[in-house]
Amino acid sequence: MAIDSVPPTAVSAQVMKALHSKVTRRVLPLLLICYIFAYLDRVNIGFAKLQMSTDIGLSEAAYGLGAGLFFLGYVIFEIPSNLLLQKIGTGR
Repeated sequence: MAIDSVPPTAVSAQVMKALHSKVTRRVLPLLLICYIFAYLDRVNIGFAKLQMSTDIGLSEAAYGLGAGLFFLGYVIFEIPSNLLLQKIGTGR
């Protein structure tokens, strides 16, 4: 069956279905891995708090300040990097 004999909406639906399938196969595993690492990062900070509190006498306020600065570092660097990624691209 030639593409010329198929209505344009059917071709678009087929192309979109193939694109959706390709994105699902390629992007979702990467996103899952990134989510797992982000979760481990958060959990490690919680475990570190338990050890630091007893070992070095870290107060709740000091831990809160450190965790806030850690989050602030994510915000400061992540948002501009995503904006630059939209403007510049990935280089592929």
